Amino acid sequence: MKATARAHPIQGLVKYHGMRDPDLRLPYHDSISVCTAPSNSTTTVAFEPDRDRDRIVIDGEEATGRGRERVLAVVDHVRDLAGTDDRVRFESESSFPTNIGFGSSSSGFAAAAMALCEAAGLEMTRPEVSTVARRGSSSAARAVTGAFSHLRTGLNDEDCRSERIETALEDDLRVIACEVPAYKETEAAHEEAAESHMFEARMAHIHGQIAEMRDALRRADFGDVFELAEHDSLSLAATTMTGPAGWVYWQPATLEIFEAVRDLRGEGVPVYFSTDTGASVYVNTTAEHADRVEECVGEHAPTRRWEVGGPAAILDGEELF
Repeated sequence: MKATARAHPIQGLVKYHGMRDPDLRLPYHDSISVCTAPSNSTTTVAFEPDRDRDRIVIDGEEATGRGRERVLAVVDHVRDLAGTDDRVRFESESSFPTNIGFGSSSSGFAAAAMALCEAAGLEMTRPEVSTVARRGSSSAARAVTGAFSHLRTGLNDEDCRSERIETALEDDLRVIACEVPAYKETEAAHEEAAESHMFEARMAHIHGQIAEMRDALRRADFGDVFELAEHDSLSLAATTMTGPAGWVYWQPATLEIFEAVRDLRGEGVPVYFSTDTGASVYVNTTAEHADRVEECVGEHAPTRRWEVGGPAAILDGEELF
């Protein structure tokens, strides 16, 4: 059977860092994010009994090395769930730049998990599918459930799954995505996270931050939500920069955007910056102020304007092969 799915990438608001189990990709702590649209990844999958080898193509190129291994970790799990040995043909493409800090692995693995489960004939809820996507990328679990979502930590699939958080902020949020291309190694940073002397300090406050973020989302308090996200970005950077490899992702343009955002905020504009592991910047504001904010930060980097994206979905008639 063949199936196609589409998912939106996530912007981390309270980001996870480090994994207690790198195979199951179980994070040390909870995380919360928001999906960004119309940016998306689309994946078509077919289980083919006569195929003798899995074919994995991502953005037009056959996957090799670690990229192929991560996709096959998800494929193999679905094969186990479905009780099949059939090889797969798998093709995926994204509508936005990848590997520069815009969450392409989250949308890629979320779309993959949705398409694989559908093609395998598995009837699963999105929280259940999120545990499949998590095996490729922990952030992909939240891209499955979409919008504002919360991935809980745990030692099994019953506990470590994503759920959506309802909030009135969904309609008004505008994200000005500032592209600052600089290759980054997210997986390597996760592997050494616990070796940073800042990691225990992050663990000490992260649970309270999760509670505050959930409460701010329930209250639809834009300032509280995105001030927390901005501070979390700085906390994450401090942890990555103080690990053994001393990862420094930010570029001069990244810092220029930070300052532009702070200047706007000083003028009374509701605007906050956020970064994941990468140099690119999410600039969060409201629909009313999006034009002015984009004009200002666009002086420092190419921009895209995004809104809140929904959950991963099965498509009909948009197959990649």
